[in-house]
Amino acid sequence: MKTVRTSPHVHGPLRTDKAMLFVIIALLPAAIWGVVAFGLSALLVLLVSIASAVLVEYLLGLVSKEFTIKDYSAIVTGLLVGMNMPPHVPVYIPIIASAFAIAVVKWTFGGLGCNWMNPALAGRVFVFFSFTSQMSSFTLPRWMLVDGMSSATPLSAMKTAVTAGASGTSSELLSSVIPTTAFADSVAAKLGISPYAVDAFLGNAGGCIGEVSALLLLVGGIFLLCKGIITWRIPVVYIGSFAILSWVFGGIPYGQGAFHGEVLLPVFSGGLMLGAFFMATDWVTTPTTPKGEIIFAFGCGFFTFLIRYFGSLPEGVSLAIIMMNIISPTIDRFVRTKPFGYVKKAKEKKGKEVKA
Repeated sequence: MKTVRTSPHVHGPLRTDKAMLFVIIALLPAAIWGVVAFGLSALLVLLVSIASAVLVEYLLGLVSKEFTIKDYSAIVTGLLVGMNMPPHVPVYIPIIASAFAIAVVKWTFGGLGCNWMNPALAGRVFVFFSFTSQMSSFTLPRWMLVDGMSSATPLSAMKTAVTAGASGTSSELLSSVIPTTAFADSVAAKLGISPYAVDAFLGNAGGCIGEVSALLLLVGGIFLLCKGIITWRIPVVYIGSFAILSWVFGGIPYGQGAFHGEVLLPVFSGGLMLGAFFMATDWVTTPTTPKGEIIFAFGCGFFTFLIRYFGSLPEGVSLAIIMMNIISPTIDRFVRTKPFGYVKKAKEKKGKEVKA
């Protein structure tokens, strides 16, 4: 007997396998750069993440007799899990993350199209809180390693400095902690911006494997926009709202006051670009209306800002997107278009009953 799966029922000109293939192509430049920057250990993490996701998908397909392995969705999930891992993380961690993403988040609720949160992000958050120390250990690109300098990410180093009571701009807080490239120093001097923002944009910064090059993630995101895989609303509103909040209020924790917060470094650092273009735009876990997408994206930007600047964690992209995934159906319910002829039911007065 044929059954109809639960919503959302999204229709489009692209088959699922072709859409997923485009996502893989868009992710590859940033993933390859991560391998170039961090070496074979990063490649091993990526391969293990993908292999684990595909294997779990295959085994669950055997059990349920629904063979979805050919739609490439498991590869996308595994690749995103790997790109959200530190480059030298023990290999059992991405295995656990991929297995959790596929088996618990995706298949427990019925497989592709039925999960209520992004599987890759859920897997990352699960292993982050299970293996916090290993998931918080980063390194700089191989050509930037300097004795006596930290391998922390710009975000974690700034969070540590502020927690210790320091104040100032990113250049003032990070100059004795994280090195910069000569090219970044040159560009920053000409443009009057932070050299750390230049390095983060180009991919000369510490972080997870797939998040260190904002430039390549931007190129991949534009590719998906051109192919019609994603719309502009979520990435633009997400990044834009976060940037505005960072400028208006981001200087307060650093002793700079309102309207003095930095914008470029927070936008280019961490998982914001990866999350905005490749995870917040997930078809299944985001609203299906334009207005809903805008509300969803603003919520992602707001919670990312709140966690980064006023929370205990240096990064908030994963948690922000998952929180908005949870309320995505509620957003859709309140902003969806009402059918023609719809009449809103009159509210009954409190404490009164209508008698026949």
